[in-house]
Amino acid sequence: MKFSIGHRLFVSVLLAILAVAAGAVFLLRQNVLASFGDYAVGIELDRLDELSAALARQYRTHGGWAFIPADGRQAWIARELERLQRVRESGLPAAPPAPAAPPAAPAAPALHAAAAGPAAALPADPPAPPAPPAPPPPLSAPRVLGADIDPVAGPLSLPRRITLFDAGGGYLAGRPPGAVPLARRAVESGGRTVGWIGVARGARPSDAMAYAFLEQLHSSLWLIFAAAVGLSALAAIGLARNFRRPIGALEDGARQLAEGRFETRLPAKRSDELGDLARHFNALASRLQGAEDARRQWVADTSHELRTPLAVLRAQLEALQDGVRSATPDTLDAMLRQVLALNKLIDELYALARADVGALDCRPLPLDLWQLACVQLDAFAERLGAAGLALDVGPAPAHGTVLADPDRMRQVLDNLLENSLRYTAPGGRVALHAQAERGRLQLHLDDSAPGVPDAALARLGERFYRIDASRSRAHGGAGLGLALCRRLLEAQGASLAFGQSPLGGLRVTITIPTLKETA
Repeated sequence: MKFSIGHRLFVSVLLAILAVAAGAVFLLRQNVLASFGDYAVGIELDRLDELSAALARQYRTHGGWAFIPADGRQAWIARELERLQRVRESGLPAAPPAPAAPPAAPAAPALHAAAAGPAAALPADPPAPPAPPAPPPPLSAPRVLGADIDPVAGPLSLPRRITLFDAGGGYLAGRPPGAVPLARRAVESGGRTVGWIGVARGARPSDAMAYAFLEQLHSSLWLIFAAAVGLSALAAIGLARNFRRPIGALEDGARQLAEGRFETRLPAKRSDELGDLARHFNALASRLQGAEDARRQWVADTSHELRTPLAVLRAQLEALQDGVRSATPDTLDAMLRQVLALNKLIDELYALARADVGALDCRPLPLDLWQLACVQLDAFAERLGAAGLALDVGPAPAHGTVLADPDRMRQVLDNLLENSLRYTAPGGRVALHAQAERGRLQLHLDDSAPGVPDAALARLGERFYRIDASRSRAHGGAGLGLALCRRLLEAQGASLAFGQSPLGGLRVTITIPTLKETA
């Protein structure tokens, strides 16, 4: 099953948007829970202002915290909240409870219990005598300030999460301090802090607004999902159109290249990776077109060069058969020259073909290239003198030992000297000199006029390329000698370059790494 780029983009964008939406909802939920928790604790502290004021009045009345009973401290805060609730519902001004009896008196527990009765609402200046004790109401009794049991928080409802500390942070009453962090508010009397009221934050927010908001958020998830699907579809459509057009053009272009239409080119106006791909495609198409043109030219030139000597041989053989010519030594020599030319052309083609596939046989050995070049030049001295060409040999380089195949280097030097012999005008000169520097040996072979046009220098070394085809054929050249020299040198790690000679003709330069001298 084909899974198109548009579908892939749609799924990718959809998953990305859903991941972002899920992360946002999760973070929002966590922040809402944390914020509502802080908000709930702040509200609870605000609701305890009445308790804080009552505790401050009792502190001023008793001159300290001695009014807090020694027994039942954990439940004392809840009873105090109930007392304040009853006082507020009765409409009487809030007053502190009567002072507690000395600890040794047997009636002390009753007095402390009476502190939560309705009589504590009477004026407290001077202190009123203790009223008859009233039994403390149960925690499930009438609704009191902050005493509701939260169905979610359970045992951590407000009365059970309040702790009273003295100014130094010592425990006085309410919930014993533990590991749960507390939100505190000061109890002030006479302009100074005499104690602290702490409220432990529950594990979940006790305010119902938080859960209502979260419930509404959960109900909106489907809307968020639908919006994510819609946005991802729109984004995928836009991205798919942006990507599918150049990719489709690339697909069509590749199909045309496979069919042999190497003139195919793609628009390369984009500045992204697809634009780079289109430019690389065009470069590949140009290379393929050039290779195809070279192949066709190679076949045409090869067939033409092979046809010429074969046509001469056929004509001479047919003349012998018809009795037009007799088998004289001159006729046989002419036929032998054509066979040798044909054999030379076939050898060069074979060597080039092997070089193209990397199968050229080279056996590199330590070789004094300068000495070898001088030996080959001496072998051509008689022919050069007969052609009216003077020789000029420079001094030997400081170090001319290289790693090369002697037979292949002789073949290269013979082809280069043969080229100078053929195309240098009589009365000219041929010069050979070399220089060794920076670990490389440069061997220069110069000849005199005629020169080579600058436009032709870049094409020298191409197969079957001749500056003047008719003149080259008159001299017996097929245009493969320099190309073969270049491939033979490249197979040995050397290079061949062409330039204008100071003598007025062509300069051929062989550059090859030298071997390090040993002590």
